[in-house]
Amino acid sequence: MRGSLKLSTILLVFFLVAMGVFSGCTSQPATPAETTAAPAATTAAAEKSTLVIATTTSLYDTGLLNYLEPIFEEKYNVDLKITSQGTGKAIELAKAGDADILLVHSPSQELAFMKDGFGLNRRSFASNYFEIVGPANDPAGIRDMAPEAAFTTLIVKGTNGTAGVAFVSRGDKSGTHTAEQNIWKSAGYNYSANVQKSGAWYIEAGKGMGETLQMASEKNAYALTDEGTYLAYKTNLSVVPLVASGKSLLNIYSVMTVYNDKQPIEKIQMANNFVNFLIADDTQTKIADFGKDKYGKSLFTPMSVSVPEAPAGWVGDHTTQATDVKPAATAAATTAAAAATTT
Repeated sequence: MRGSLKLSTILLVFFLVAMGVFSGCTSQPATPAETTAAPAATTAAAEKSTLVIATTTSLYDTGLLNYLEPIFEEKYNVDLKITSQGTGKAIELAKAGDADILLVHSPSQELAFMKDGFGLNRRSFASNYFEIVGPANDPAGIRDMAPEAAFTTLIVKGTNGTAGVAFVSRGDKSGTHTAEQNIWKSAGYNYSANVQKSGAWYIEAGKGMGETLQMASEKNAYALTDEGTYLAYKTNLSVVPLVASGKSLLNIYSVMTVYNDKQPIEKIQMANNFVNFLIADDTQTKIADFGKDKYGKSLFTPMSVSVPEAPAGWVGDHTTQATDVKPAATAAATTAAAAATTT
């Protein structure tokens, strides 16, 4: 009996302890950490704005935008979304209202974009040169020729079936493709009639600059490329620069804010911040240094170092702050309408 009582007492104590632990697990008050609101950093992150940049592959492939992106994002608490394609497609994207910033290298297309009211605050921020690359043994014999003479030689020997003579074109309405067509025109050829349909020697890649260079290397063919992308891909290529001087090889990079009447003014103003960021002294210095450590030379020449001679309009303003939020014609019409309402 005494042993039975002792056992009952032990079981009772065990039961009471167990109930106390269970009660503590289920009814313990919430700690301050559990009842406080989300940290301020989370709120700030939720409020971060986004800007979409439509740019050309020959600029993106160099890595310059990846280098500058975090600097701008940190300064303005903004998230940059960068999409790269040929200049023609980048412009189509901007016209459709699917980009906030256009950053390309085809002056004639840029000027038309601005004239049609799709862009604001065009600023040129850097330049380099196109170059004609090809097999090291140069079967066409174009080394050190003027660009127009080199193209003439390539089409003559290409259409005559000279061994080893082939040319890979971007073929994608990009800035590089436009520059190529301009050289053909200067050389006296109608591009669509005389070049595109001139035979198997002329290959249209329909790809970005990096992929076009790789194709030319694989086929042991010639190609037109911007200097920056060639340097970025150089270690994986067998083709070498053969023609690297001539006015028609000048390559100018410009940026502009995309405009449409549905674009919130806050987006336009943030896009203007990016335009101003690219022409700012600190950024121009960074552009001047970009590539030196890896390639032994800069991939781009900023406007703060040298402003190239070019046809009228090709080099945009590169010193004035971007402040416009509407095209001049739209702003004038708005002002006139407001004046008419108040009279």
